[in-house]
Amino acid sequence: MTDNPKSGRPGQRPGQKPFYKKKTAGKPAPRRPGLPPDGPVLLYGLHTVEAAFANKDRKRLKLFATENAQNRLAERGVKIDVPVETTMPRALDRMVTKDAVHQGMILEADPLPAYGAEHLEGARLVLALDQVTDPHNVGAILRSAVALDADAVVTTERHAPEEGPVLAKSASGALDMIKHVRVKNMARFVGEMKDKGFGCIALDSDGPASLEDTAFTDKTVLVLGSEGKGVRQGVREACGLLARLDMPGEIRSLNVSNAAVLSLYVARMKMGL
Repeated sequence: MTDNPKSGRPGQRPGQKPFYKKKTAGKPAPRRPGLPPDGPVLLYGLHTVEAAFANKDRKRLKLFATENAQNRLAERGVKIDVPVETTMPRALDRMVTKDAVHQGMILEADPLPAYGAEHLEGARLVLALDQVTDPHNVGAILRSAVALDADAVVTTERHAPEEGPVLAKSASGALDMIKHVRVKNMARFVGEMKDKGFGCIALDSDGPASLEDTAFTDKTVLVLGSEGKGVRQGVREACGLLARLDMPGEIRSLNVSNAAVLSLYVARMKMGL
């Protein structure tokens, strides 16, 4: 494939601006909080792209892929319903950040819909993250939430990772498999969920009882905080119920993504799910 300096597409020369479309005149369309200000999102990697094609809520725009990558998707039964541009690996490299593992495919897509608390009707187990900012951690938590059949992962609109390629790749497809709800105010969200009959439990190292010894209701919101600060005081007060994860070994604390796995597992056992 030859370079086309005017194309703004794969094959553009190094140093040229990314291929996102420029803003048109007039008031821009509103965008979901936490997203890049312009253009679509780029999803890359086999599992991420495969999940995006399987998600009815994901509006897909165009696939850039090598011939080998297209064959891999076809072998996995992925129905490609967008235009495909056969692209060389080096051109794909220029579309993403350094060291990004695209596996020969990049999907240009619109962000997912802005899910809110109103989309949690019928949910039983919800995991809320209070200002967890690392996209790798949040991506890993999304994967665990899917694996343990949680109904949604909730983050704040601010001080949380945007729905971008790093989060999507870290989630390895899970971003398109579970509702990712973003809320303006976590304490207010907890209050709303309590009004809907949810028991809300904040994980805190100073909790009066272990999570295993905590009483669960048939609908639960588990709230985890960022490493270091933990769940903020106002959110803890809104939950009303604190619990700790007891570690028998010499290391007494876990990375937030590991704590999420253990918390979800205990919750499922306690709730009989």
